[in-house]
Order: sequence, then C-alpha cells, then structure tokens
Amino acid sequence: MGCRRCAHLAAFRSQVVFGVGNPHARLLFAGEAPGAEEDRLGEPFVGPAGRLLTRMIEAMGLTREEVYIANVLKCRPDLPPGAPGNRKPTPEEMETCLPYLRSQIEIIQPEVIVALGTTALEGLTGLRRGISTLRGTFLDFQGIPLLPTFHPSYLLHNPSLHLKRKVWEDLLLVMERLRLPISERQRGFFLPKKG
Repeated sequence: MGCRRCAHLAAFRSQVVFGVGNPHARLLFAGEAPGAEEDRLGEPFVGPAGRLLTRMIEAMGLTREEVYIANVLKCRPDLPPGAPGNRKPTPEEMETCLPYLRSQIEIIQPEVIVALGTTALEGLTGLRRGISTLRGTFLDFQGIPLLPTFHPSYLLHNPSLHLKRKVWEDLLLVMERLRLPISERQRGFFLPKKG
C-alpha cells in the first residue's frame, strides 16, 4: 500500500486499488488499471464497466464475492491536471507493477484467469496483439489457463449484440473449463431471436 516505485503514479493516486474478492477463487478477472471511481473507492471495477462486469459474473451463475478481481496496475495512471478520462498504462508501468499481480495469482491459485482487454493481455503475457485475434483461445499464464476477452468498457462503447455474444461465448468457455453448470437459456444468451 505504500508502494512508490512509480513516483508519478503514487503522487497522482488517492489510494492503491489492490484487488477484491475470494482469496480462494477458482476464477480471476484481470483488468488494466483503476479509473477515477476505483481510485476514489479503492476497489477495482466499480464504475460503469464494473457494473457490467458484475452482471457478466452473475450471468455465469457466480457472484463478485466468489471470484477475484484485480488489475495489472494498482494505481490510477496519472493525467494532466483537469484532463478527463483515463489513459493506458505504459509498458514500463505495467512491468513495474506486474509482480504484485503475479503474487496475487500465486497466492490465490485460480483455475482460470480472464484477461479483460488488450492492455491486460499485454501486461500479463507481453503479447502485443489485438484481443480480436486472440479472444476465444486459452493461453498459458504460469501453468494457468488464461482467456482474453473484450474489456467491459469496450462493450459499453460498442453495445452490439454481436460483440456481446462473442464475450458471452468466451465466458461459456470459462464455465466449461471450470465445470460450472450451463443451462440452455445461458447457451442462448445474445443469440438473434428466431422469427
């Protein structure tokens, strides 16, 4: 909590946003970095994207309390004074902070990790390829299956049924890997209605 490795981030943050959830979770979601709301409240994924992530988790038949949610960066990336929004973490910032997430994963030992968005994927694996080319395919992170998918904020900005279905198909793969029950109703989420 007293980390000052990135002095510019430490000076800009309100608090460290470490992670939240079950320390024995079978499933871990990893995002890129805290936003303004997360920085204010000290919890990852509590803004609009976080509310969507919570609905996604619930659609899987789980709760936020059953999974673990963290970010590659534990501090909100700094912005020029008065600048709105968020900025992408730099590769150097991610490399500096990644040991914290690696330690969280080592302690929790999840059965599956979901990388939410290109930046989280890059931070965890070093791969600099778009989510579109890798989503739906399990990768390996220190012996743990890692599935990249679109970040919930991307879905908020691009709310097409087609994209929602792609993310849901990714989550179905996670559910299958975790041997969670899947109903026919769940299998049909975000499919076009038959006329």
